[in-house]
Amino acid sequence: MTGPAEAGTLKILAVDTSTPSGSVAVLDGLRVPVEWSLQSARTHNRRLLGTVDDLLRELGWTLADMDVYAVTVGPGSFTGLRIGLTTMKTLAWSMGKPLVGVPSLDALAAPLEFACLPVCCLIDAAKREIYSAQFSPGGEGGLRRTGPYRVSEPERIVELVCEPTLFCGDGWLSYRDYFLERLGNLAVEPPAPFHLIRAGFVGELARRRFLAGESDDPMSCVPMYIRPSEAELNGSRSS
Repeated sequence: MTGPAEAGTLKILAVDTSTPSGSVAVLDGLRVPVEWSLQSARTHNRRLLGTVDDLLRELGWTLADMDVYAVTVGPGSFTGLRIGLTTMKTLAWSMGKPLVGVPSLDALAAPLEFACLPVCCLIDAAKREIYSAQFSPGGEGGLRRTGPYRVSEPERIVELVCEPTLFCGDGWLSYRDYFLERLGNLAVEPPAPFHLIRAGFVGELARRRFLAGESDDPMSCVPMYIRPSEAELNGSRSS
């Protein structure tokens, strides 16, 4: 296994498909030589592998050059998660390389780990629900999640906020007016780039997990959905 002394040479292919804004990045040690993000009506399965191939070709690298494959495991779009996780599990297994899964909300929070305020990350879950998680940053890097991953209506999130808090994610954008009206000065809004899950941060969190000796089995790693799928709900109604 790669040790801390080799962190500067670790190459990671990182992917996020948990929201409509897909992202792919390659990390080379502590550098991110390429990162691509796009919100599009096209589904992830129509662009993911082509994008990976294009980015690696630009760098002059191949899939075999990657040391670790990283992917967000949820919560998020059920279809998007399945596409990203299935793709990266297949690549990791076929290349004989480690797979590292990263919670989507952790990756969304990662750019704010040097903040001095609590962070509330929100991903639109549709049906007037939001996936959320709250984090306490130390101001010098690193985040501590202060509660479980949740799926709830916006009203429940408002009830949990009692101090000035940084909000980020497409769930914030979907319900921005509602939160601003009810939370006032307690809701602090970062600039637009902080509302996107960036694959570079997925790769960075995966790098930390891997160097700590953690990885996931490509054969058994599954999405973290938080709530039941439509098929599961329909099955429970018919039983």
